[in-house]
Amino acid sequence: MKMFGTNDSPGIYAPPPLVYASGLIAGGVLTWLYPIAAPAAAVRIVIGGGLIAVGLTVLLSVYIAMRRAKTNIEPWRPTTTVIESGFYAYSRNPIYVAMALVYFGIAALFGLIWSLLFLPACLVFIHFFQILPEERYLEAKFGSSYIAYRSRVRRWI
Repeated sequence: MKMFGTNDSPGIYAPPPLVYASGLIAGGVLTWLYPIAAPAAAVRIVIGGGLIAVGLTVLLSVYIAMRRAKTNIEPWRPTTTVIESGFYAYSRNPIYVAMALVYFGIAALFGLIWSLLFLPACLVFIHFFQILPEERYLEAKFGSSYIAYRSRVRRWI
């Protein structure tokens, strides 16, 4: 059952940022209720800040590439082309990888240890309810060109 999208879209179940935010919030609530000692602030700042910076850099780069290619970044809107350069030469899903880096970075920066337990659940949801429908959609829409791209480039990293 599609929740978002038109006939020319994969019909995703939830906006991806909402999926990741849900895990962070759930972990934040658990951290507030059942605090766990986190590493020193300096360690959290370096690790968390670094991961957030890398993730946001990837997101910005992919956003620019998608705008230049005149395709939609929102997965519930039609895709007009398959981008195969930039970060897409290394991952078919650099946006989801970048969002996971930002998630991990936020959890590290703010000492949300419980949130780290929710990240695998977010990734499983993203895999089954976002990525797999997107791949079926792209294969149906772009055929052999997408299949060739998929055979060359890994799903995550």
